[in-house]
Amino acid sequence: MVETESISITRIEQSRLSKTNLNNLPFGKVFTDHMFMADYRDGQWKNSRIVPYGKIQISPATPALHYGQSIFEGMKAYRAADGKALVFRAADNWKRMNISAERMCMPVVPEDLFMDALSTLIDLDRNWIPTQEGSSLYIRPFMFSADEFIGIRPSLDFTFMILLSPTGPYYSTPVKVKIETHYTRAVEGGTGFAKAGGNYGGAIYPAKLAQDEGYHQLIWTDGKTHEYVEESGTMNLMFVINNTLITPALSDSILAGITRQSVIDLARHWGMQVEERKISIIELVAALKQGRVQEAFGAGTAATIAHIELIGYEDEKFQLPPIESRTFSNRVLNELENIKRGNIQPPFNWISKI
Repeated sequence: MVETESISITRIEQSRLSKTNLNNLPFGKVFTDHMFMADYRDGQWKNSRIVPYGKIQISPATPALHYGQSIFEGMKAYRAADGKALVFRAADNWKRMNISAERMCMPVVPEDLFMDALSTLIDLDRNWIPTQEGSSLYIRPFMFSADEFIGIRPSLDFTFMILLSPTGPYYSTPVKVKIETHYTRAVEGGTGFAKAGGNYGGAIYPAKLAQDEGYHQLIWTDGKTHEYVEESGTMNLMFVINNTLITPALSDSILAGITRQSVIDLARHWGMQVEERKISIIELVAALKQGRVQEAFGAGTAATIAHIELIGYEDEKFQLPPIESRTFSNRVLNELENIKRGNIQPPFNWISKI
């Protein structure tokens, strides 16, 4: 439930935009002038407000710090030629956030609260949207427990926030990935399908080990048998094998990526054969050895499409075909970028204009 109050706005005294180089933006390190906050108290969302970006006060006893009761989303906005801000598939992110909230015993965020907060904040800080190629305004909605209680039980109080971050490309080059068969990201019955903070915190160490070996990311395998590939870092996995787009079927250990679904929607719209199913390591390695893997890439909000140039498995390394030869992933990347920037009319109702 949410109160029918308007969003109060406290503007920053002096914008930091003039001191920010929007032509040289690292990912996730620069933030706009303002942020949105709302409180869940006594079973209601209230005190919706936009305030200057800055530090926040939380209790050291909050379960968000002790037990990881936090969820988040990632989405992007782009500047159209007419100055409008274009947000890609915002309603899908709202729906997925509430799926995560239910799994983590957190209150759902009403659609009007989510959308009003998003549009008001972006409108206020629209001048922060970068325009150079590969750049965007990254949007981070998130929620965490605001209880002051050390104990394992569903929390009563929560804080919902939205941050905006102008950013450049997440990956500037094709990526090298390693198939992980020891460490586990998620298991059946766990929280892998939710965008919960702990899923990512637990993945940092094995990812670092792979990076020490020269890889950018891991290909995670199922937690029970380590026989089937699932995700790669912050991205869903996709392969073009024998002219068919193949991606692991969704389960409760795989995040339902918004970009993943967009790629599938476009592929089917273009008449391409798509298979959503389990993909075993044995099948993938055999296809790599036989040269049947025409393309491999990750799909996610941060990177959109991240070409995979090399896959490592045990003591073997498999080089993928050159990027310029990848017909489908290059086409879908260009299509998504043009849709997001308003250069073409999307075949689906994916864009919100602000």
